[in-house]
Amino acid sequence: MKFKDMPYERVDFEQVEQEMRALMEAFDSAKDGEEQFAVHQKYYALTDRVGTQMTIAHIRYDADTTDEFYSAEHDYYNEKSPIYHNLALEYEKKLYASPYRDKLVEKIGPVAFKNMEIAQKAMDERLIPLMQEENNLTTEYSKLIAGAKIPFDGQELNLSLLRPYTVHQDRSVRAAAWKAQSEFFAANAQTLDEIYDKLVKNRTAQARALGYDNYLELGYYRMCRNCYGREEVEAFRKQVKEDFVPFAEKLHDRRRQRLGLEKLSCIDTAVYFKEGNPAPLGTPQEILEAGRKMYGELSPETREFYDFMMENELFDVLGRKTKRAGGYMTYMPVYQAPFVFANFNGTSGDVDVITHECGHAFQGWLSGKDPIREHSDITMETAEIHSMSMEFFAQKWMPLFFGERARDYIEMHLEDAAAFIPYGCMVDEFQHIAYGNPDMTPAERHAAWLELERQYRPHQDYGDDPFFGKGGFWQRQQHIYTSPLYYIDYSLAQSCALQYKVKMDADFEGAWASYLKLCRLSASDFFTNMVKEVGLDSPFEAGCMKNIVEKLEKYVK
Repeated sequence: MKFKDMPYERVDFEQVEQEMRALMEAFDSAKDGEEQFAVHQKYYALTDRVGTQMTIAHIRYDADTTDEFYSAEHDYYNEKSPIYHNLALEYEKKLYASPYRDKLVEKIGPVAFKNMEIAQKAMDERLIPLMQEENNLTTEYSKLIAGAKIPFDGQELNLSLLRPYTVHQDRSVRAAAWKAQSEFFAANAQTLDEIYDKLVKNRTAQARALGYDNYLELGYYRMCRNCYGREEVEAFRKQVKEDFVPFAEKLHDRRRQRLGLEKLSCIDTAVYFKEGNPAPLGTPQEILEAGRKMYGELSPETREFYDFMMENELFDVLGRKTKRAGGYMTYMPVYQAPFVFANFNGTSGDVDVITHECGHAFQGWLSGKDPIREHSDITMETAEIHSMSMEFFAQKWMPLFFGERARDYIEMHLEDAAAFIPYGCMVDEFQHIAYGNPDMTPAERHAAWLELERQYRPHQDYGDDPFFGKGGFWQRQQHIYTSPLYYIDYSLAQSCALQYKVKMDADFEGAWASYLKLCRLSASDFFTNMVKEVGLDSPFEAGCMKNIVEKLEKYVK
């Protein structure tokens, strides 16, 4: 079914609660594990129905944040979703405590029960008012960013539509675009600081209500980190600082020389060639059709997947003034349909949507066919391997998108992927500092960010910029506001994707078979087990990042 034809009806949570209570009663009265699993399958049907309606509303709100009907629906789910989440947790507690648990583990798998254990540590009915407030604060941030009206080049642009100017071939245009961007953030600096301060204090209050010292422990539970903790993450960041940052800085210096500059400035961020970055050829529709040809040739599985996406109009990729910034993949279980949301703006990022978000969507399409819903509950570091690795698997088809500049794009993409790992770690360490010290002032948070810039991105120079130069760059990163502690997952995943890059250059078919196996494993095992099973080194293993650097050196000589 085409997305536009999918019917929407507001979820009646009073009715949902009645249905959930009936399921709980049936579960309690079941005489054995088979009966309980039969009840659990009815639970799948209920949550599929609720999740699909909420997702449709979410997408349609993001498509136009000024739409009054879907704005009201968005506010409704902000209020009701914590209540629904708590109700689902109540059901899961019964599942977890079942006297027939061995049979249920056999059906559902041990990972699901570990995740239930973690979920119980992350939620309590007492938190509902705080979670509602948190939802409202993140919505306030998203609306502020989406509603940016920046006068530039005779137009009124939002941040997504301004981006092509920030990577423009002409350095003076880039400088003007960065200045315009900075002025927008500076004008909203106090509001941005206030929202984040309230979020930190709100999340800290949630954590302390559950008996934790600060949000970090709760945040790890919320992210469902089921096979590693803060020590492993800190060790990974240490590897990145010691072994990977020097390599990334070498790539930045290579880029500086290519641009013919004595010194890189912030206005040169994400600019790789003097003649400008390679831009995709053709209209958005032609880019989508090029994607059809690429996935048609990559594998039978990707061909079937992409045809399904196109036939059912499951892409919303055109940039619009009132559209939410950024991009994502989401999923509607009733229709077994992924959905890709993005903001095309004429840059290479448009092609990244066709590779990155479609990597998520392809895996979601595969796992959506699994009758065990828990196998779709993928932790984010695993999910991002699917997307970031697809970016590399797609590279042999880049001439479809960039013509004669395909080689430039491939070179740029590798450098960008490498540069990202330190940035992702920096975002993560910043959040560890912010939540570990919840009473920091906004000024102290900005100072902390600048110090981390010196450690992870020593080349970055903001000059005398009145906003970014004072440690404000992190406020552009939506995840810091809306998805706390998420960002390290990108760096962990990128370290695995770079391993796939090396593997596919040696044996493409073998690397693809490994990737397809990882996608199909979904969430049936733990992250650290799955990467080993498909022949990758865990990023937490000592020497992993050093080994990756040694293998990547051949690409930059």
